[in-house]
Amino acid sequence: MATWNTLTTQDSASPLMEQLIYFHDHTLMILVAITVLVGYMMASLFFNNYSNRFLLEGQTVEIIWTILPAITLIFIALPSLHLLYLLDEINNPSISLKSIGHQWYWSYEYSDFKNVEFDSYMIPSNELKNFNFRLLDVDNRIALPYNSQVRMMITAEDVLHSWTIPSLGVKIDATPGRLNQTSFMINRSGILYGQCSEICGANHSFMPIVIESISTNSFIKWLTNYS
Repeated sequence: MATWNTLTTQDSASPLMEQLIYFHDHTLMILVAITVLVGYMMASLFFNNYSNRFLLEGQTVEIIWTILPAITLIFIALPSLHLLYLLDEINNPSISLKSIGHQWYWSYEYSDFKNVEFDSYMIPSNELKNFNFRLLDVDNRIALPYNSQVRMMITAEDVLHSWTIPSLGVKIDATPGRLNQTSFMINRSGILYGQCSEICGANHSFMPIVIESISTNSFIKWLTNYS
C-alpha cells in the first residue's frame, strides 16, 4: 500500500486539484482502453492464419481508424482546455499573500494587513522535534483560512524559484523583476507541504513551503497575536 501511494497524487486540498485528479483518471482510462485494444489486435496477429493476397484497400477500416483517434483526442482536449482556463482564473480574493524567493528561503507579506511579514527558513535536522518532517518543516508557517479565496503573488529577489504546493495544484515561477499571480481556495484544514520546484542553486532542495490551513476565527486570532 505504501508503494502504491507513492505512485499516485497527493490528496487534494482545493477544488482545482480535485479537477486535476479527475482529469488524470479520465485520461488514464482512455489510455488503458487504447493499450488493451491495440495489444489485443497485435496479439491476434500472431495466432491466426488469415491471409488475402488480393486485398488492395479497405476504405471502411481506414475511415474508422482515422475518425476514432480524432474523437478520442476531442474527449481529452475539451476537459483539458476547460481546466487550463480555470487554473488561470483570478476570482475576487479575500486575502492577498505575497511570496518572495531568496537564496535559499522564502519571505511572505500579507498585503491586506500592516506589518504582517516574516521569513520562512527550513528547520535544520539537528533542531527537529519528533513531530517535524525532515527537509519539509519550516520555522514560520504560512497561516491561511480555509474556504476563503486567496490571491498569491510570487516574485524572486535573485534567481528563478518556483512556488509549489502539490495538494493545491499550484506551481508558479518566481521570477526576478516580475510579479506572477495565481488564485486558490483551500477546502479543508490541515498542514500542506511543498518545495521549490526550480533548480535555483546549491541549496535548492532546502527551501520548503508549509501552509497551515485554519478556520477564519483562528486566523483572526493569529493575526491579533502576530501584531
